[in-house]
Amino acid sequence: MIPESIFKAYDIRGLYPVQINEGVVREIGLRFGSFLSANEIVVGRDMRLSSGPLFSSFVQGVIDSGVNVLDIGIVSTPFLYFGISHLKAKGGVMITASHNPKEYNGFKVCREDAIPVYDVELKKLRDVAIAPSQPAVKGHVKPMEIFPEYRRHVLSFVRDIGRVKIAIDAGNGMGGAIFPQILKEMEGSGIKLIPLYCELDGSFPNHEADPLKPENLRELQKAVIENKADLGAGFDGDSDRVIFVDERGEIIRADFVSALLAQEFLKREPGAAIVYDLRSSKVVRETIEARGGRAVGCRVGHAFIKSKMRQEKAVFGGELSGHYYFRKGFTADNADIPVLMIMEILTKEKMKLSELIRPFKKYFASGEISTRLENPRGKLDEIVAIFKDGRLSREDGILIEYDDWWFNIRESNTEPLLRLNLEADTMEKMASRRDELLSIIKGK
Repeated sequence: MIPESIFKAYDIRGLYPVQINEGVVREIGLRFGSFLSANEIVVGRDMRLSSGPLFSSFVQGVIDSGVNVLDIGIVSTPFLYFGISHLKAKGGVMITASHNPKEYNGFKVCREDAIPVYDVELKKLRDVAIAPSQPAVKGHVKPMEIFPEYRRHVLSFVRDIGRVKIAIDAGNGMGGAIFPQILKEMEGSGIKLIPLYCELDGSFPNHEADPLKPENLRELQKAVIENKADLGAGFDGDSDRVIFVDERGEIIRADFVSALLAQEFLKREPGAAIVYDLRSSKVVRETIEARGGRAVGCRVGHAFIKSKMRQEKAVFGGELSGHYYFRKGFTADNADIPVLMIMEILTKEKMKLSELIRPFKKYFASGEISTRLENPRGKLDEIVAIFKDGRLSREDGILIEYDDWWFNIRESNTEPLLRLNLEADTMEKMASRRDELLSIIKGK
């Protein structure tokens, strides 16, 4: 019996073995090839303790259905995206629960060219998976070694990285297997790597592999300061997002990194479109437009960012969650590329990372604040009525803008929560407007 609850908005995910287990994934595997109309798919997995058993069962289901499997091994999610495109497959699966705790596992599902399967399409997969299967001639598994090609791909985004000292914290996730190997042949050029928790361990013995939580970056911050590193990078479990730390050990907001990378892409491709999520500081839009680019706001979520980038033919996209997307990277998110690009920018500009980021610190942000409510949608309508004199967008929840402040409130995809992000020109206005909105949200 396949529980419907494991089919989320963007992926398949649940507690192992209660919700997602070998029997469940074998049943999904039996129907997966027909769902994609594929005779061959790419499958990768992360280092979680349950990923090996789930891989074996899923693959058995796939080959029992007559579909062949290209096994690219224990890899990161960006590596899986690369594998689908490089091997010209009709689609693939990454077995991972990303940044979730060790008790979880799941699938990230893609079509050809790493196009994500999400929302309505995932529900179609669910419906296909619970239908009776038909016997078929068995397929086979073919191991594939494509790391050299992946390494060339990510290094194609940079030209010259000089003497840079970088600390990375992989949280015992896939970044520890991939990123050091990318740098390995470059260490003679003066690159110095300080690795933290790069040994693969799906029990996550040191801390959660979620760099969005500041407590998971403390040891990285300490390592940067103690080793006088130029920067630090914290990867999540499947290494598709990254959070940066500057040379002073200060955590850098991901939207500031988006602004910095946007400047670089607009040097390479003047006038290009760049996508950013609607929670980002308005300095991102201002930076893109000041450099002659076309700034395109988008609702939160990797599937929406990827779709918007394809529509707009955008060269680059960034999210506040630390996901960065690249047109020449199959319009997919990749954590290795932004780290390499920041290293190259430091080389070229001969400035400290804090100095490069300082111009973006113009405004004052609340950070994301979540509030549990019984009727989130009704509360949004109430807030729209109160702030009817502002400029309103409903692309992702509600975005209401004034000349000197703005806020975005959206519903969580998974819980009865409202998530508030607010920014203002002064600290005082940010604090007062934040408190005002929280009072309205909580009904006080």
